[in-house]
Amino acid sequence: MSTIQARWVPIQSPVEDKAMKPLNYETKKPHNYETILRDADLPVPPSTEQLRSGVLLKKLIKYWVDDRNINCFMIFPRKLSITWSDDPNYWTWLPNDSPNEKGVEAAELNNVCWLDVTGKFDTSNLTPGITYEVVFKMKLEDPAYGWDTPVNVKLVLPNGKDKPQEKKVSLRELPRYQWVDIKVGEFKHERDSVGEIIFSMYEHAAGVWKKGLFLKGVAIRPKYNN
Repeated sequence: MSTIQARWVPIQSPVEDKAMKPLNYETKKPHNYETILRDADLPVPPSTEQLRSGVLLKKLIKYWVDDRNINCFMIFPRKLSITWSDDPNYWTWLPNDSPNEKGVEAAELNNVCWLDVTGKFDTSNLTPGITYEVVFKMKLEDPAYGWDTPVNVKLVLPNGKDKPQEKKVSLRELPRYQWVDIKVGEFKHERDSVGEIIFSMYEHAAGVWKKGLFLKGVAIRPKYNN
């Protein structure tokens, strides 16, 4: 496999309108809207602006819709399987620094030589006919070390119909102290291909100790042509 240099895009917080308008039920609702919001941490149905900025689902997933009413999700680290994350010698859990994500935790890598972060997601709540990308949201802070060896990122699509997407990504040149995007792969969601996707970031072979990685979550969002 060839090694890809990581492409970074700083995360921007959504801008909230001052006037909170209720959702316009005369327009087409987002796909599976009611089902998704059963897990929402809200006492009342969200307004249009709340859906644009994001709704927390049990503080494990963030759900929002873009300006085309397409469903988007962020899976937070507590929803992921992170090897050794229950041992504070290796990982530390920290409050998320985003103002709209109160009670959500990020994960800080203290020191590991076996890096393995894996997640799963049921695609039934994704908008049909849309090409989605799966992206790790992360950053490095000094003293960061152990990143001379590229990490592997992998995406397995539902039902094993397609070959897994896998590549090596170099994190060595990432800018410090800013959230960046590490793309795992992409897929077009169709009604006849609903199932579970599995995504991962790992590095097992080098035996090198690693430090300084912060994980915000994994975004599953529409791929835009930019």
